[in-house]
Amino acid sequence: MSESTSEAAAAAPYRYTHALAAQIEARWQDRWEKDGVFAAPNPVGPLADAADADAASRPHAFIMDMFPYPSGAGLHVGHPLGYIATDVYARHLRMTGHNVLHTMGFDAFGLPAEQYAVQTGTHPRVTTEANIAKYREQLRSLGLGHDLRRSISTIDPSYYKWTQWIFLQIFNSWYDPEAQAARPIAELVEKFASGAVQTPDGRAWSALTPAERDELLGEYRLAFVKQAPVNWCPGLGTVLANEEVTADGRSERGNFPVFKANLRQWMMRITAYADRLIDDLDLLDWPEAIKLQQRNWIGRSEGAKVDFKVHTTEAGDGDAAITVFTTRPDTLFGATYMVLAPEHELVESIVPAAWPTADGDLPVEWTGGYATPTEAVDAYRRQAAAKSDVERQADAKTKTGVFTGSYAVNPVSGELVPVFIADYVLMGYGTGAIMAVPAHDSRDFAFARAFRLPMRCVVQPSDDRGTDPSTWDDSFDSYDAAIVNSKNDFISLDGLGVVDAKKAITDWLATQGIGAGTVNYKLRDWLFSRQRYWGEPFPIVYDEDGVAHPLPASMLPVELPEIEDYSPRTFDPDDADTKPETPLSRAEDWVSVTLDLGDGPKQYRRETNTMPNWAGSCWYELRYVDPEDDTEVVNPVNEAYWMGPTEVKKAGGADLYVGGAEHAVLHLLYARFWHKVLFDLGHVSSCEPFHKLFNQGMIQAYVYRDERGFPVPAAETEERDGVWYFEGKPVSREIGKIGKSLKNVVAPEEVTGEYSVDTLRLYEMAMGPLDVSRPWDTRAVVGSFRFLQRLWRTVVDEETGEVVVTDETPDEETLRALNKAIDGVRTDMLNLRFNTAVAKATELNNFLVKRGSTPRAVAEQAVLLVAPLAPHIAEELWEKLGHEESLVHAQLPEADPAYLVEDSVTCVVQIKGKVKARLEVPPAIGDAELETLALADPAVVAALGGAEVRKVIVRAPKLVNIVV
Repeated sequence: MSESTSEAAAAAPYRYTHALAAQIEARWQDRWEKDGVFAAPNPVGPLADAADADAASRPHAFIMDMFPYPSGAGLHVGHPLGYIATDVYARHLRMTGHNVLHTMGFDAFGLPAEQYAVQTGTHPRVTTEANIAKYREQLRSLGLGHDLRRSISTIDPSYYKWTQWIFLQIFNSWYDPEAQAARPIAELVEKFASGAVQTPDGRAWSALTPAERDELLGEYRLAFVKQAPVNWCPGLGTVLANEEVTADGRSERGNFPVFKANLRQWMMRITAYADRLIDDLDLLDWPEAIKLQQRNWIGRSEGAKVDFKVHTTEAGDGDAAITVFTTRPDTLFGATYMVLAPEHELVESIVPAAWPTADGDLPVEWTGGYATPTEAVDAYRRQAAAKSDVERQADAKTKTGVFTGSYAVNPVSGELVPVFIADYVLMGYGTGAIMAVPAHDSRDFAFARAFRLPMRCVVQPSDDRGTDPSTWDDSFDSYDAAIVNSKNDFISLDGLGVVDAKKAITDWLATQGIGAGTVNYKLRDWLFSRQRYWGEPFPIVYDEDGVAHPLPASMLPVELPEIEDYSPRTFDPDDADTKPETPLSRAEDWVSVTLDLGDGPKQYRRETNTMPNWAGSCWYELRYVDPEDDTEVVNPVNEAYWMGPTEVKKAGGADLYVGGAEHAVLHLLYARFWHKVLFDLGHVSSCEPFHKLFNQGMIQAYVYRDERGFPVPAAETEERDGVWYFEGKPVSREIGKIGKSLKNVVAPEEVTGEYSVDTLRLYEMAMGPLDVSRPWDTRAVVGSFRFLQRLWRTVVDEETGEVVVTDETPDEETLRALNKAIDGVRTDMLNLRFNTAVAKATELNNFLVKRGSTPRAVAEQAVLLVAPLAPHIAEELWEKLGHEESLVHAQLPEADPAYLVEDSVTCVVQIKGKVKARLEVPPAIGDAELETLALADPAVVAALGGAEVRKVIVRAPKLVNIVV
């Protein structure tokens, strides 16, 4: 401590310093935890509070954060933004009489812990639990008001017991299209057994073997097993979601090559819920941008399926037909070639023995230089199999493909069009085949140019490019145009708009038996298997015939066994054909098990894949509601209390869910799907998990780069005359994310150690609107600290520690300032406008400082007003003002409307449109009186200079316009 600092501390021993703040914050955090002030009582069950009989009758609110994955790096200053915001909001609601459920859990399964285990041999649970402990301590140090009784971790067997139970509800259900809801699979079995629903081959249900029944029910179950094309990463020994694969076809973690492979996988039939997942978005209070992303991901498209008869040189017209789905059947006359996905089932059957030569030699772009179509197609399919879906779909990727040697017949023009395979067409969308209309689709246009294929204009361009596509630089994709060059002997689309043309051609195709209108979805069934150790085990066993058997609830949880080797075995990380050997498959004592599933003890084998880390985060809101219930996933009374539908939240769900926009699609989509299944089966009263969604912005930080472009430690740079230097050399500066790789991490402890926790909270809330990204500026933090110091001095004498408020009656000016702040802060808090709430609290505090003394009644209300934002200092001041109870549940001040009415309004007086005077007038002044006052004002008289007034326009009380 410097001499000047020591002297200041001696002169003002009760000054609000970081040392005093640290004592205050530690004391109040301990007291909050000891007294359980944030405990939210449930109506029934273990968390009901008999002493709080009025809890169920109070308004209530369920406030949620997207819970974190506990990494070893801990929190940086960007992480707490949303957590502090929800805490401020929750504290505000408690102080307005609400019973508030607010807690925090941890999404703790996943690849990072497993990779660390593979590298070090440390059990994933050890590192994960250590990380959770670190996170809990950091979150506690921020003064967050969480109900710690409700905190969960997805790796706890008592939690994933219910994850497994929910999986079984999904496995034991099918989607009944008539009820448009999930129903127990037993009802479908009954239908098969009674003959109400026929088996595919017409045999009686009783005539099917157990394996045949299992296979048939798998076609209906909402959770099922199938061979599926997946992103297979041998280097990590696991399947990856598209989001875990980079655009160049490598794993996001580890940068290993990713291949397309067919593996046996568990799937979730989320596609059955596509329409409901779209339609129910209208019931939710979510940002429109997030709703749009969900709709686009589901990708509902109305169009037509059309059959193109295949024609080969050797076979002539055959029976095979390629079915395509198109959203633009109006452009069918413009289809000049077709493209199949390399994996399409028809590829092998339509490839002829030799290239067709009737029209002369084929371009080398078509054949790839191979002697036969079979060689060309086989080589291309091997090449495509080595790419992930992400890589194949990259917009910047050069279009590749090969001619199959076959042609198909355009069903409206009768023309033969060549059939190609190309990796930009995927089996996962539509039928895995497209009719290519290159004049009116950008990807088809690029392919046609690369392969010298013909193009035909069938949609009249609205610009001056003309109708010859060979002269165009790009395709013409507009919907707002007329159809041209589209007629045959039976139908003409010429002159029709797109909508009318689509209907006309779809109806005609249906009458000809070669097509029909249909709806298609981009959404694919959810791939639900991972070849990893650190995940939830499936509650499924297989008998000697390979038939899957769900375990009864009494056998849950199926816990992970202890193993020595966590790494999935693969023999060559660069070989797409290497198949996984999962870590669990080597735990033979665990895999092979004797169980009595109701028909006597038998030998079974457990499922050795694990669930993805999405599983635990699909339903944690329900466990927050009832974390100690060991008899059901959630008590219906408690679920209805916290999440049930109301007039305001028609679909039910948590009242507020705050998190980053990076979870805009998958987490939210998966959670909504699981919740809807539970709703259909009667386990919950709400059909949606989250009523209101709010995406907070990102706190960014400056990134400093040397002359090579490499990041340098931000904390070690210095500024001289507007130029930034590192180790004496100039560096560039830019705004970027906060991260270790960018060397710009600022830990919360750096701020709280120099200032206080309340300073960090106040600064993060004051930086700007919550939904907007903003740059971190350590130098600006001091402004929030000084506000707290001024607030402290308003109540406490820095030399004696005594309270300095007065017993005087507040004057009218003070009451107006106070009530204006109360009204503004309450409104801003309710609408999550925390930055403007801070500004209004600061304005009130500045008024009190300038006033010179503070009446006790005003000081108490000012402290309560600041309490949600800076709770530690507020609690300390509240206690010093003579209150023994914590202010967590104190009543937030309410504004007196009498003091919100302005006693005067500024009226602008203009002459020839220029302001000549400003008058302070009563808000209720009439037009005639205001006109008289304006014309009599000395500044106006001087400005008129005796000129004749032709007209006076009065807009009381704020404007007078004089025309001369």
